Amino acid sequence: MSDETTTTGKVVKSNEEWMRTLTPEQFRITRMKGTERAFSGPYHDCRTPGTYHCVCCGQALFDSEAKYDSGTGWPSFFQPLSPEAVATRSDRTLWMVRTEVLCARCDAHLGHVFDDGPPPTGRRYCINSLALRLHPRAQPF
Repeated sequence: MSDETTTTGKVVKSNEEWMRTLTPEQFRITRMKGTERAFSGPYHDCRTPGTYHCVCCGQALFDSEAKYDSGTGWPSFFQPLSPEAVATRSDRTLWMVRTEVLCARCDAHLGHVFDDGPPPTGRRYCINSLALRLHPRAQPF
């Protein structure tokens, strides 16, 4: 299967194609549903204003205005940039039931969402730093 964007807007690539564009750790996390160690990712305590994009396809996913310190060691957001930016599905691995968060455009595994976040949504999107790429906002003079 070659790199393509389908008529539905989905980005579809083979594992070999993903391996050519991602680091081994990014591939393990986003394509093999891995996770990074807590407090190890570059964005867990980042306070730079900007938009977080999918490291695989570039889709805008989260805004820094929705980011907060959950104390978990992973970047946490109370909402995605738009409801259409991410998809969710049930994850029954590791002997528990969780809700997996994926990029809606390329199905990259981003992390999980929990119902223990702050207002206004009560949600905690617990996302792997290595699944993200921050596009900083231009700072006014």
